[in-house]
Amino acid sequence: MLDQPVIATMLILGVIVIGEVISILTRARIPMLLVFLVLYLGLLWTGIFPKDLAEKSNFATVGVILTAPLVVHMGTLIPLKVMKKQFKAVLIALSGVIVSGGLILLVVSIVFNYKTAVAGVGPLTGGLVAFILTSTKLKELELVSLITIPVLVMAFQGLIGMPLASNFLRKYALKLRDAIDNSQYVAATVEASAVEEPIVEVTKKESRFNSPVILLFKLFIGGALAIVLEHFTTISYSLWCLIIGIIGTRFHFYEESMMEKANAFSVGMLGMVFSVVLTMGSITPQMLVEYFPQILLILLIGAFGIIAGGWISSKLLGWHPYKGIPVALTAMFGFPGDYILCDEVSRSVGRNKKEQKLIFDELLSSMLVGGFTTVTIASVILASILMRTI
Repeated sequence: MLDQPVIATMLILGVIVIGEVISILTRARIPMLLVFLVLYLGLLWTGIFPKDLAEKSNFATVGVILTAPLVVHMGTLIPLKVMKKQFKAVLIALSGVIVSGGLILLVVSIVFNYKTAVAGVGPLTGGLVAFILTSTKLKELELVSLITIPVLVMAFQGLIGMPLASNFLRKYALKLRDAIDNSQYVAATVEASAVEEPIVEVTKKESRFNSPVILLFKLFIGGALAIVLEHFTTISYSLWCLIIGIIGTRFHFYEESMMEKANAFSVGMLGMVFSVVLTMGSITPQMLVEYFPQILLILLIGAFGIIAGGWISSKLLGWHPYKGIPVALTAMFGFPGDYILCDEVSRSVGRNKKEQKLIFDELLSSMLVGGFTTVTIASVILASILMRTI
């Protein structure tokens, strides 16, 4: 029965729903993805779920197909004028990666060895791309046993990073709410919204051509173009997707929040979650026990370094640390975790729809920019350089 894609998908969705319910009940103090990953690993390790359940569901294919359009969509979420103001988010995110990477190389190399440290740096400060770069190089060097480290670091980094980021975001959101009560809050997107008013008029005139199918096709055009550009430039397609989304929105080819208007965003997000699930099947309790000391040290030192780097740079750049530290922590989970946390926190702290939107808009742009700085750019560069030193 579990071989049936519909049944396999239903079971995994059931675990996701449990995480969503717990997130709602705890008012985002416990992120959905955290609950889901812990429960799913538990079900795998107890034999209740087969290791290839995600593969049997075939739903991860949706995530693979929609990844590029989703990243293009992310570029449509942030007005260009707001992006120009986010240089502080970029610097804060980079500071977290640099301090964290430096501390891991220093401490873990002393306690264990340099190869172990390098195996964990890329995946901790980034995502799947950094993991692939690391694991591929380890295979080439016939250091197969060390591949367990980046696998488990990537699997468990969100379990530490997301609760920490959620806690700091919540504290900052409460400060925003107090500022709203005292009439001291000025939305980060107010000025950009005023500039973009003519765009609203244009899209209204052309709204008859913006059916969900046409909107989704435009997103796929951007995603396909990004993949072609990656082939010729060797620059990650995800970075090209973001650039295409931003430029496309600026010149009216895309609308803001494009994929949501195409009625495809929820399915795309679920597909991304299923893509993450595919990496969990190979993890065993024995692997966790064998490499637990190395993994724990890398995660703790890494998280401390990211927080320290985020705190120091936030102070230097005039940001409240509660806002800057989560931006740095996006290195430990990236997209869609950063988007989900902003949504969960804004829904839990905002007392009405208006407050929820104000808080969400204030948090989202810097978190997305921070996530792309770390996961898409910094971690890939860092992993590429460090793997050559082994």
